[in-house]
Amino acid sequence: MAIEHGNAGVKGPRHTTIRTERLLLRKPRPDDAESIFERYASDPDVTKYVGWPRHTSIEQTRSFLAFSESQWAEWPAGPYLIVSPSTGSLLGSTGLEFETTTRAQTGYVLATDAWGRGYATEALIAMRDLAQTLGVHRLYALCHADHRPSARVLEKGGMTFEGRLRRYAEFPNLGQGQPQDVLCYAAILDFPSGTPEGNTP
Repeated sequence: MAIEHGNAGVKGPRHTTIRTERLLLRKPRPDDAESIFERYASDPDVTKYVGWPRHTSIEQTRSFLAFSESQWAEWPAGPYLIVSPSTGSLLGSTGLEFETTTRAQTGYVLATDAWGRGYATEALIAMRDLAQTLGVHRLYALCHADHRPSARVLEKGGMTFEGRLRRYAEFPNLGQGQPQDVLCYAAILDFPSGTPEGNTP
């Protein structure tokens, strides 16, 4: 994984671009709104098991981009778009959502024509490597208890199953006011000093 640095901020250099074997992960830009909306954010199949409402107007997508900017302004990293380096096509998104300087959540979403190619696992591994580089000790992800494909991705990405959280979170595209069970996966990363903590919670 190759990380390219953007301009330095109050918390150090920004890792605005990441290159993996097959993917380019980059910080979203304001002019990405239309592509995000059309490629995945408005797709009912893509958004069924995500934790945010399916976008029905491009204004919702612009609100996401404003949120992305706020995350990048406050933390060392934030949302990333997943792009095909060969075609420039937008494939989906991933990222790190920091809760503290040492704890962050990750996840992913892909357009339907990018399913089944291993892109999600590749993006997840990149986020795990980035989190370790940034000094994150605990990286975790949640997925709907019935969404077995996402659970398999998290397992392939080296995350450990920690348990089932009952009636933990709402999935707005499955119905309002109905908390759902989720599966929690996590990776306990090496400390910045290089002392390995392994993957055992």
